[in-house]
Amino acid sequence: MNTCKKCQSSFQITQGDHAYYDKIKVPAPTLCPPCREQRRLAFRNERQFYKRKCDLCNKDIISIYSPDKDHTVYCSDCWWSDNWDASKYARNYDFSRPFFDQFKELMETVPQIALMNLHNENSEYVNQCYGCKSCYMTIATDLSEDCYYADHCFNSKDCVESLGLHECQYCYECIDCIKCYQCYFSQDLTGCTDCWFSHSLRNCKNCFGCTNLRNKEYYIFNEPVSKEEWAQKMKSLQLTPQLVDQLKKQAKEKSLKYPHLYTIINNCEDCTGSYLTNCKNSHTCFESTGCEDCKYCTLIPETTKDSYDNSGGAGELLYESFSTGGPGQNCRFCGWCWNGVHNLTYCILCNNSSHDLFGCVGMRKKEYCILNKQYSQEEYEEIVEKIIEQMKEDGEWGEFFPGNISPFGYNETVAQEHYPLTAESAKKQDFPWSQYKTDTPNLPKKSAQEIPKTSDQITDDLLNYIFECKKTSRPFRFTKQELEFYKKHNLPLPFTHPDVRSSERLSQRPPRKLWKRECAKCSAPIETSYAPDRPEIVYCRECYLGEMY
Repeated sequence: MNTCKKCQSSFQITQGDHAYYDKIKVPAPTLCPPCREQRRLAFRNERQFYKRKCDLCNKDIISIYSPDKDHTVYCSDCWWSDNWDASKYARNYDFSRPFFDQFKELMETVPQIALMNLHNENSEYVNQCYGCKSCYMTIATDLSEDCYYADHCFNSKDCVESLGLHECQYCYECIDCIKCYQCYFSQDLTGCTDCWFSHSLRNCKNCFGCTNLRNKEYYIFNEPVSKEEWAQKMKSLQLTPQLVDQLKKQAKEKSLKYPHLYTIINNCEDCTGSYLTNCKNSHTCFESTGCEDCKYCTLIPETTKDSYDNSGGAGELLYESFSTGGPGQNCRFCGWCWNGVHNLTYCILCNNSSHDLFGCVGMRKKEYCILNKQYSQEEYEEIVEKIIEQMKEDGEWGEFFPGNISPFGYNETVAQEHYPLTAESAKKQDFPWSQYKTDTPNLPKKSAQEIPKTSDQITDDLLNYIFECKKTSRPFRFTKQELEFYKKHNLPLPFTHPDVRSSERLSQRPPRKLWKRECAKCSAPIETSYAPDRPEIVYCRECYLGEMY
């Protein structure tokens, strides 16, 4: 066992891990897996948007960089254009100074891209999205249309306030659902239609407050009802925020009476983690597809092999990186590096088949560069070897970028969602903290209590006000598209800020952590993301399937 130099917790490095580190020529990590993930996530601002100017074309833009940041920021069109070249910011490596200090100066100089988007239409307020149309406040979502306040949703349409959807339509407040239609306030559904306040259903229709049903129709709280009784139930249902909270609580209490599968793993072989699909020999991985021989990876979208500690992105031999690949190969300590890159080390925003770069920012179609300066292959290899030796002496080699290099305040990043800190704690850990306050539009303000309680009270007049979040007092507004969705589906308006709603959805997922415990039925050992002190009844796969079928 090893001791994390940051949190002092114990963590294991196996012989297999050492073999992997030797293969990619890095030392064993000094931080435990959660602290390593926290450090990477502190570089990812996904959902905080700001208005500012593009520093090249001077147009008004939306950006994940607040106007008070020292970084140069270009809109997407300018950043991807041929109107600038990151090589112009090249500098000589100074062996009298630490590597990370020199990299930080380079990163603060090279232009950053305002939003991480590609091929979207009529979707100004989205980030890390591809091929989306008419979406708003949607994050890490691909090929979706008319989705609002949705995170990690794919090939979906007309879905609102949801997380982890695939091929869904007209879903609201749903989490981890696949091929569902008109489902509301539900989690872990597959192939379901018209289901409400339900959990873990497969191929069900017209279910309300149900858990663990398969191929059923017309059920209320796991009891069968007639088609007429169902129609009467739906006709009499007039949701208010208070009733929604009551029904959520009631459905949760009912679901605790039924067994929960120890983890969600589909078509996988020799894997541990949760929400894995088509994976093989991958361990402590979460929310990923197509991993093989991977460990400590999250949010992997497609085939990825031989990778450790990778948060997003895809490829082979990716280590301690985020949003890197698509595909990529042999990238260490990188972020936002895409499109056929390989042999990158300590690089940010390097793309388009760049290869053999060390400590570079914003390079495209480049090779054999250090701090954005071009070298011959022989010079590059000689200097990189010397830099690594210096970094070993300074205790930098093998460590991901320190938190103070992040261009974002810790409270702006995904790290705050998974590893929340106070401003004081963040600063003690050398993470930046944002004090920037977005200007509030000059509109009349109303409290959350003044928001209409039922859908039939919704009018376009609400667009003329700013409302204060019921829980945090943060201001928020409604859009016309939102109001139309709520009226169409007879849903009450939310009373809280979008960030609060997102955090509440995320909290309904088991954490990205595993505990060893026993199946509640057969006592077989299991490794599950349900902590031993949680109230759920947790079964191994064999016992759970036996109960279901």
